[in-house]
Amino acid sequence: MSRFLRPAVGLAAVAAAALTLSACSGTADSEPVSADDLGTLVVGATAVPAGEILAFVQENLAEEAGLDLQITEFSDYNTPNPALAQGATDANLFQHKPFLDLFTEDSGEDLVSVGEVYLPPLALYSETVDSIEELPDGASIALPNDASNESRALLLLADAGLIETTDAPTTVADITANPRDFAFTEIDAASLPTALQQQDAAIVNFSFAAAAGLSGDLQILTESTDSPYFNILATRGDLSEDPRIITLYELLTSDETQEWIIENYDGLVIPAE
Repeated sequence: MSRFLRPAVGLAAVAAAALTLSACSGTADSEPVSADDLGTLVVGATAVPAGEILAFVQENLAEEAGLDLQITEFSDYNTPNPALAQGATDANLFQHKPFLDLFTEDSGEDLVSVGEVYLPPLALYSETVDSIEELPDGASIALPNDASNESRALLLLADAGLIETTDAPTTVADITANPRDFAFTEIDAASLPTALQQQDAAIVNFSFAAAAGLSGDLQILTESTDSPYFNILATRGDLSEDPRIITLYELLTSDETQEWIIENYDGLVIPAE
């Protein structure tokens, strides 16, 4: 199902691409553009599902809306926000609001959420057992090691009654009770799918799970649909009212895009209402 839009690139390459595109890409200081020709918008995204959703908009909706949508693909969570802050992209789609909030708090950059687009439910995957009840005492479980997603993973396990944590956990040090003596390993989110070869289970973000070909039948625990971790369209503060940004958000949350998400991800990605 997954199709990759273009090879993953690093921040330096993104910056070079942005310089190439700057001649045709409008900015907050550009001359106003007509509603029929909004100009170019460069959007950073991880491949799945954000890149695929953006590709649907690019191929089916953007041109009629007067938007020249350009997609820059990233293979990790660490470079899209710096690329946006430095002007290499105009917006990005890959993260939830808590992740963005942590980045802006740590960096001091003026990045803002335009709005929610979709929820890729976080899930606990296993290639060795079919349910959480089958996880043996002392089972090894891999977790994402970035603060916002590790917090989300710990809360998922706590909500299922597998562990107890503080009210706002961020690392395994915040586990207050581990009655089944699970052994937790904190690793980079992109490496979690391959960790399943050595671990009894791993909590994996959907984008990396889908890219690695992990199917839904490997999920033994998943977030509910009232999760606060919907992925958002983000941009710089000075572009928050840019007509290109507003138009893109309208297209991402349109009936056409919502129907496409439902049809193509079979419930594994949930469009924002």
